[in-house]
Amino acid sequence: MLETLFGGIFGGLLRLLPEVLNFFDKGNERKHELSLLKMEMEFAKVRGEIAMRQVEAAMQVAEMDAIGKAFQEQSKTAQAAGKFIAAISALVRPFITYMFVGAYFAVKSATFSLAIQQGGAWQEVIVDLWTQDDVTIMFMIISFWFVGRVWDKVRHSD
Repeated sequence: MLETLFGGIFGGLLRLLPEVLNFFDKGNERKHELSLLKMEMEFAKVRGEIAMRQVEAAMQVAEMDAIGKAFQEQSKTAQAAGKFIAAISALVRPFITYMFVGAYFAVKSATFSLAIQQGGAWQEVIVDLWTQDDVTIMFMIISFWFVGRVWDKVRHSD
């Protein structure tokens, strides 16, 4: 009789064993699906970033082409108007640059003068006047006038 009782209990437990294993397997299956979903989301994010960079690059190329066409049209228009107008047109950008550099120099000179009048040591004043913004402005001007010109010559020689 005890054997019948144990047989029934073990038989029932063994019958439930596949269901228990199935339950744990579904948990692992859900974890696996979740990890796949996370990887798909990460891949979609990377794909989106790549697409954005491609759009930005295309926009930059289009912008540079538009600027180049505008310069060509301005040059043709100025040349058609005569040599004097072409010369004036060619001097607009350098003139604005010289005006900016002159105003910049005047502001820095005035600041230097005020600092010296208030008792600052000239070495310290000069060091304090030359900031990261000044370096940025200087490199922007240098790159516009020198690097930009080289780039234009290389691009037009193709």
